Amino acid sequence: MNTPVYDFLINYAQQDPVRLHMPGHKGRFGAPALQKATALDITEITGADSLFEASGILAESEKNASSLYGTAYTFYSCGGSTLCIQTMLLLMKQQGRRVLAARNVHRAFLNACVLLDIPVQWIYPRKSDGILSGTYDLADFEATLQAQTRPACVYVTSPDYLGRMADIAGLAELCHRYHAKLLVDNAHGAHLAFLPWQCHPIQLGADYCCDSAHKMLSGLTGTAYLHVRSDIDTEPERVRDAMAMFGSTSPSYLMLASLDWCNRELASPLFRKQLEEVLNRIQQLKCRFSPRYCFTDGDPMHLTIDACASDLDGQELAAHLEQHQVFVEYADRYHVVLLFSAASTDFDFETLEKLLENFVPTRVAAEEKFSLPRPETVCGIREAALAPQEIVPVEESVGRICAAVKVPCPPAVPIVLSGERIDRDCIAVCRGYGIAEISVVQ
Repeated sequence: MNTPVYDFLINYAQQDPVRLHMPGHKGRFGAPALQKATALDITEITGADSLFEASGILAESEKNASSLYGTAYTFYSCGGSTLCIQTMLLLMKQQGRRVLAARNVHRAFLNACVLLDIPVQWIYPRKSDGILSGTYDLADFEATLQAQTRPACVYVTSPDYLGRMADIAGLAELCHRYHAKLLVDNAHGAHLAFLPWQCHPIQLGADYCCDSAHKMLSGLTGTAYLHVRSDIDTEPERVRDAMAMFGSTSPSYLMLASLDWCNRELASPLFRKQLEEVLNRIQQLKCRFSPRYCFTDGDPMHLTIDACASDLDGQELAAHLEQHQVFVEYADRYHVVLLFSAASTDFDFETLEKLLENFVPTRVAAEEKFSLPRPETVCGIREAALAPQEIVPVEESVGRICAAVKVPCPPAVPIVLSGERIDRDCIAVCRGYGIAEISVVQ
């Protein structure tokens, strides 16, 4: 597959041009370790195209991505999946749709709702796996859709932070039966379109979804795809205009070139071969260490250890790994999340397997997992988030109204939402996740 953006940058830099345009480093200044990068760092000069008005090399590159994912349109983001989430929600607001969302959303979703003044009707899991994951029932989505008096959309996160996959095919059929749109935060699932079986949201019927190209693929950090399903009636210009509402007018061409090159890797048979080899190694690892370690089901590239079920403390296991330069995606007392990709090597697996074999828990196993609290809603998300506020110790916040979502990233799943009245259940969960302060409405 051709790489028009990457090739343009390389050709431009090789010509050693006189740069009387931004950026100010002119390809010469900057940190020594970044000199090769600054030589390729340009802005919208002649021939480079313009991301939100793409008609040249960027449009060609996005079309390449669209062909790989089987979409009507695929758009590039240099603002991560956050920009894609903002865009999807703006499009839904413009269509006058009510937003129904599974509760384990990333805080980027809440921030977008603040910016757009979007109320949300929440759907909670039947069974929680801490605050990060849970089991949702299609019947709950259907009952909520049946109760709507105007057009709606359903928003879910899949894979979620622990790698659990939603029933996207079931949700897509349900949404289309009720003339609703299905939006998927697939930030951790850009690789799913290239597995031996169909499991990417677009393949399963989602109308829109976002993929972070840097989480599971080779895109630079902050790169993402926004996908639009093939038979949807949204014009590409409308999507670009929505993205331009939030995106920088100076997107990084280094990031765009990395997306362009990512397409080339995805189109290569070698990528699928490497992906399958890694899948096999993960399965072998699971077989070797079960039942000593309990692994959660879901996206096969997530190796998530259920610390509670394994009678160990996840933070202790993560510390053991990191003492030997093995750094995990996320750990708390209840889970350890390790992410693999097609770039993972035999050395990665051999090192991890040796450390898992040698690990001997010394602390008490993690206590029972917390569930997502369901506090009283007092006011809207936007009203609370933009109100005068103060930061108080969590222990002193009972009865106060949560203002800004304060939760670390990762995992960035809010414990209590803006506009909700903080109760003792909220405080207990915050304390369990090590959150000592919270922002409340004055």
